[in-house]
Amino acid sequence: MKKLTTTLTLFFFAIASIFAQEANSVEAAGGAEMTFESEVIDYGTIAQNADGVRTFKFKNTGTEPLIISNAKGSCGCTVPTWPKKPINPGESADIKVKYATNRLGPINKSVTVMSNAKEKTKVLRIKGNVIEKKTTPVKEEKGMTPTAR
Repeated sequence: MKKLTTTLTLFFFAIASIFAQEANSVEAAGGAEMTFESEVIDYGTIAQNADGVRTFKFKNTGTEPLIISNAKGSCGCTVPTWPKKPINPGESADIKVKYATNRLGPINKSVTVMSNAKEKTKVLRIKGNVIEKKTTPVKEEKGMTPTAR
């Protein structure tokens, strides 16, 4: 009797695990999916106070509408803006990132995007280097001050 009970218990666990695996594979087969043109944007070397807005382009390559619930920069100098409406399968959209280029030095920041996609959290990166803006001296003409022009 004990052998029969043990055998039946093992049989039920085996059947349950097979059904659980099938349910997970069906769940993974559908859903929203974000496919980015690039997950890293390189600002290169830019001047201080230059335009710090860059765009991550992506497409919903999944089978369900994509909803971005939040996007956060790794610090206050990196501010993302994302679509608030659902992105239907096959549609493309943008996540804009504004970096505060008044800060000198290397850029190495991240933007974390949270959504209902298969990959719930996606980390995007920006990099580059902000250098001091070069100014050219004003040439003064005889008899004129720089403010009199």
